[in-house]
Amino acid sequence: MKKTAHEHFTLYKPYGYLSQFVNNGPKKNSKRLLGELYDFPEGTMAVGRLDEDSEGLLLLTTNGKVSHEICSGEIEKEYYAQVDGLITEAAINQLQQGVEIGYSGKKYQTKPCEAFRLIDVPNLPKRAKKIRDSRHGPTSWVSITLTEGKFRQVKKMTAAVGFPTLRLVRVRVGDIKINGMQAGEVLPVETLGV
Repeated sequence: MKKTAHEHFTLYKPYGYLSQFVNNGPKKNSKRLLGELYDFPEGTMAVGRLDEDSEGLLLLTTNGKVSHEICSGEIEKEYYAQVDGLITEAAINQLQQGVEIGYSGKKYQTKPCEAFRLIDVPNLPKRAKKIRDSRHGPTSWVSITLTEGKFRQVKKMTAAVGFPTLRLVRVRVGDIKINGMQAGEVLPVETLGV
């Protein structure tokens, strides 16, 4: 019996989509799923998750071993977060050293991470839902790179230092970058060598 080669994809997950192919939740008819974006082969799974209101790089594979390896906690994931207000150096330092967030009903201390303020607004696709305009006060962008991935971690971290996240975009997983992809774009790739 011939072994079938596994298939791998990179996707710019748009705002408003769940990181899954089947929705068993209570609002199943109103949710948008990944299968609407591309005709993925049977057995394709998302490698990790992005929240419905987050966007950016999502890796997909038919190989569960690859998925497990990437989610193991060793691979860096970089996020760009647009935050409410002009983030301070003190807040950046707190993010770098780790902050206390809530996770599964308990307090959790995040691991030290790489974080810095982005000087220029990143060149990203327009979001499907407008965030807000400058009449509501200034915003700024920060890059945060993690090897862990607790539920809504980046959003909880920026809120913990006083700068709630307005928009969150994952731009890199290991060595794989978003590289100018458009929202909803899917690219088949040879390997997910991260």
